[in-house]
Amino acid sequence: MAAAAPPPPPSPIPIPATTLRENHPIGHPLFARIRLATRSDVPNIHKLIHQMAVFERLTHLFSATEDSLSATLFGTNPSPPFHSFTVFILEVSTNPFLPTAAAAPFQPITKSFNFDLPIADPESELFRSAGNDAVVAGFVLFFPNYSTFLAKPGFYIEDLFVRECYRRKGLGKMLLSAVATQAAVMGYGRVEWVVLDWNVNAIKFYEEMGAQVLQEWRICRLTGEALQVYAHT
Repeated sequence: MAAAAPPPPPSPIPIPATTLRENHPIGHPLFARIRLATRSDVPNIHKLIHQMAVFERLTHLFSATEDSLSATLFGTNPSPPFHSFTVFILEVSTNPFLPTAAAAPFQPITKSFNFDLPIADPESELFRSAGNDAVVAGFVLFFPNYSTFLAKPGFYIEDLFVRECYRRKGLGKMLLSAVATQAAVMGYGRVEWVVLDWNVNAIKFYEEMGAQVLQEWRICRLTGEALQVYAHT
């Protein structure tokens, strides 16, 4: 009797398709956008400034209100951006930002990040951006100054702040780079700011990006009652 034919080889186990959508990386993507602030951003700007005052242990000096910010940053006849007080808003979203028709002098800056773990933001609803599903993660406020030594204008950064859950992820650098890029585009000579002497993480970050921390300079300030007294002497 002839030997029985061997059994057929087992069929290969189907492998599930793992094709990802184009531009959708593995991990947890975060999309960031920097744009010019508008009057509708004032409530979020006010909350960010208060959080910054808490972080800097300076809440006893915090007296700004939404009304006072609105009046001074977005008054009835505001100056063009970059010629007076200018605010960049940093927004983040888990979805890509759609292109916007932005008039000169500033086109929003977008960048994508990819993290191993999602970012837990317990205040996402509190900092919801007006008019879209993005969340406000930070801001930078700056204005022109002037260097007599260079005979050139520059920018002075009054405040740069990123909310705690979004720190150490490259977003602060993105904000600072936006100001530096604008200064270079306008032919300005430099960008300056101050840092608290106990904020060693910030000092290290600034030095690593090439900024000089000028130890020999001190801030002099007249404010409040002292300003009023001196104004009448």
